[in-house]
Amino acid sequence: MATQIHPLAEVAPGAELGDDVFVGPFCLVGPNVQVGSGSRLDSHVVLTGHTKIGANNRFFPHCVIGAEPQDYSYSGSPTRVEIGDGNTFREGVTVNRAAEKEDHVTRIGNSNLIMANCHIAHNCWVHNNTCLVNGVLLGGHVHVHDWAIISGNTVVHHYATIGTIAFISGGCRVPTDVPPYMLSTGNDNPTICSVNIVGMQRRGISAESIAVIRKAHKLIYRQHMKLSEVSDAFRADLGDCLPIELMRLLDFVERQQAGKSGRGGEVRRAAPPPAETALENRRAA
Repeated sequence: MATQIHPLAEVAPGAELGDDVFVGPFCLVGPNVQVGSGSRLDSHVVLTGHTKIGANNRFFPHCVIGAEPQDYSYSGSPTRVEIGDGNTFREGVTVNRAAEKEDHVTRIGNSNLIMANCHIAHNCWVHNNTCLVNGVLLGGHVHVHDWAIISGNTVVHHYATIGTIAFISGGCRVPTDVPPYMLSTGNDNPTICSVNIVGMQRRGISAESIAVIRKAHKLIYRQHMKLSEVSDAFRADLGDCLPIELMRLLDFVERQQAGKSGRGGEVRRAAPPPAETALENRRAA
């Protein structure tokens, strides 16, 4: 089907729209924006900056995607937002383009549901199939891995990482990483309180692997064993064929402990920015 642009919308020269894109009334699409086929901008949507959007994305009214980062150090360079396919952005969602740090990109993967009034700050990376419930605020450089769920009005500290199939209860303050398969709750003193058994079952993880993760939770968060001791305990029982879920959990916690203030991503603060030549090559591609 042909692309439809409402007469009350403004699409700048230079913007690239795929087939069957709908741009509703009072939308604004900037000159350096690419929108993939089948995507829909309902109304009052702003797509700006150097923003690349994949296919079949839905933007409800008053989304602002690709605006400048809320970062004092930002000096106006053409940093980016890159969005995959099949995402839903509900009313009032904001996604800032990257600050001039890390690789200069804010990323959102595929098939994510980002509910009303969520904010995704500069240099975040939201992977695939996540759910950010109404009012979630992600600070800069936050990573959210596949199938994670962050409940409403939760605030995630910059450089924190939310692991695969993690679940965070509503109204939480999340100052540290939340490992994969874990359930975090609490405001003033958030804790890893349990294993996200329902989430693991929904993803088809076997009962045997779930039992291993439950035991690992007990050893790490109740008995406070060292990771080396936890690994040795499981190898004594299971040999070298450890479930991938356990390996992912142990690797995540090891990176977290190697970081600072409970956030493994803090090590990225000291990483040098990409060379300008590499950045220019990526833009040209």
